[in-house]
Amino acid sequence: MTDEQERVQPSGVWATAVGVARVRALETEREDALFHDPLARAFAAAGGLWPSSPQLPDDEAARRRRLAVSFSVVIRTKFLDDLLQQACAAGVRQIVLLGAGMDSRAFRMDWPEGTRLFEVDTAAPLDFKASVLRREEAVARCERITVPVDLREDWPAALAAAGHDPSVPTAWIAEGLLIYLPEDAVELLLARIGAQSAPGSRMGLTLGSRGVIERFTTDAAPGSAASLWVSEMPDDPVHWLAGHGWDASCHTIRERAAAYGRPITTPPQREEGPGGLISALRR
Repeated sequence: MTDEQERVQPSGVWATAVGVARVRALETEREDALFHDPLARAFAAAGGLWPSSPQLPDDEAARRRRLAVSFSVVIRTKFLDDLLQQACAAGVRQIVLLGAGMDSRAFRMDWPEGTRLFEVDTAAPLDFKASVLRREEAVARCERITVPVDLREDWPAALAAAGHDPSVPTAWIAEGLLIYLPEDAVELLLARIGAQSAPGSRMGLTLGSRGVIERFTTDAAPGSAASLWVSEMPDDPVHWLAGHGWDASCHTIRERAAAYGRPITTPPQREEGPGGLISALRR
């Protein structure tokens, strides 16, 4: 069977991961790129999003919203890269990517010896990803372990069976995930993460900022990423995560963009509340 025959056509929520890969591929081609993801272009091409570009909406407001989402993907990628590097510097050698999608950090980042990286996602995106990785002859820079399981199921048991050790610190990443989960599912996910996190564990989250669903989903095309958004961050995310046993800090895309030398020059359309980029330490 050829790779073409093995390929799984992206569909549903996970298909948005291919769109994220396209954004990362475009960033990688910039001279002032905030990160380099050499596999992103291959993922985008396999999903039919390269070299052609998606048709931008004719409506100017919709076009701006789409560009804003792409920009946020770039900034959050850099933010979480930095968080993982800091975790490794603190001695963490166990990484878990929840809803891993087309994440290629196992291949593109430099990892300390002994690092184990678990990619948790459903079988379809992991199979799609595997076919691309085979064609690209990609070699992971750490021990990479895929865990095919639905996050609505007992994923902690599947993770444990794959070799995750909850007695040592873990760095958890939930990037572009929580916005697709209803509030009760978010709470359950955090409770499960907490139960598997030794003191000294780290966590990186991206959350939908307050009002994002109203602003972005009103005229979102059916099946688009924005049309599937259901969850926003609480009014006080630091207090919320403290209740789950985490010391958290919160940043806006605007703050981080300025820190990375990629400032947003337009004024905010409304007073900005808490940001959607979270780093947290397990007490």
